[in-house]
Amino acid sequence: MNKLRANIPFFKDIDQVLLETLVPYMREEAYKKGSVIFHEGDEGNQIFFVRSGMVSIYTSNKAKRITLAYLAKGEYFGEMALMQPGLSRSATAEALTAVKVYSLHRSDFHQLVEKDRNVPFLLLNYTMERLRKANNQIYDLTFLTVQNRIIRRLLDLGKEVGSTREDGTCHIPVKITHQQLADTVGAARETVSKVMIELQDQALIELSNKKLTLLNPEALISKLHD
Repeated sequence: MNKLRANIPFFKDIDQVLLETLVPYMREEAYKKGSVIFHEGDEGNQIFFVRSGMVSIYTSNKAKRITLAYLAKGEYFGEMALMQPGLSRSATAEALTAVKVYSLHRSDFHQLVEKDRNVPFLLLNYTMERLRKANNQIYDLTFLTVQNRIIRRLLDLGKEVGSTREDGTCHIPVKITHQQLADTVGAARETVSKVMIELQDQALIELSNKKLTLLNPEALISKLHD
């Protein structure tokens, strides 16, 4: 229970007695980098809470993949299919790094929802935040240039998983390939590679061993408004 409260903000507002009864039903699972946690179209019967690592949520067809979100420690996924029996997974969840998660089956999660009136509101707040991000992504794909879409995504990664240093730079510790970045901004990998080289030449970013550092986040923000 202490691990849950420390690692997953969702559980901080759950009644302690109820959480104590729920903990025995939660499973801790580990996935290697590149492992698929569930596929788009699978039956949805579990919700997952990220204890460590990063998960990529994406949808795809035979020709193209679109990354919808990167989820890090403290976030959760798979809740949509739980709320209505019979719904299938709307996207694929894949371990972008080595990942540890807590999982909870639908029947046990419904017990939590039924016994704590805060839970539906917590879910609604999180769903609204995801909807806001989805709206921003649609706007970016519609109105922004490829360069600005890439800059926006780099800045978002800095906020989500980066750490700001004393000199103002922001280090992103997760390895992100040009293809993975292309999947999030709806562009060809070759185009993304060209833009990334330009940003490096302008001393705005630094890429070492596929790990990224934003050398001048303020300048990147300014480029969005050029």
